[in-house]
Amino acid sequence: MGTAAVCLSPPSSTRSRILNAAIKRFARFSYEETGLRDIADDVGVDVAYVHRSFGSKERLFAEAVRATAQADRITALDEANFPGELAREFLAEDPETEHGVRPFDISVRSLSSASAAPVLREFILNDVIVPLNDKIQSTDLKRAAMVAALLSGLGILRDVLKIDPLVSDDDGELELLIRDTVAAIIEHPGRR
Repeated sequence: MGTAAVCLSPPSSTRSRILNAAIKRFARFSYEETGLRDIADDVGVDVAYVHRSFGSKERLFAEAVRATAQADRITALDEANFPGELAREFLAEDPETEHGVRPFDISVRSLSSASAAPVLREFILNDVIVPLNDKIQSTDLKRAAMVAALLSGLGILRDVLKIDPLVSDDDGELELLIRDTVAAIIEHPGRR
């Protein structure tokens, strides 16, 4: 009697399951409220395995932020029309990750955390501002930091707080406003 091959997707690695559980926890609870033991319980592993897999809570948090923020989308944008491309990408349908967590869900929960702040600061600088600066080709990071601040503020008001005038852009005006503001930041002549 022959055996039929059954195609099953391979089970996700335990490390991936831990990261997925951490993403979900950090999206619901602040950095301080989230413990490695809780994450281990969610996955069904010993807390020592979580620590061994990621080294520390800070490193696990950093990977969770990186996995949901999708900052690598910046580098894929066309430089020729960067302000317009960035505005369009920013307003694209909710960029929810495979984990069901939106880009700002984790960082917003832990903004006031003294322990999480260095991780968020490093991520925003290295994974958002520096790639933005590479795209706009500025001599310093100020303009890229201003663009990041604009988009972060808009993201929080639009995606987290759901402020009405920012939620939908049916007439395309919001995209134009973002495009023009980003262009003004990039093209500003600086001190005179």
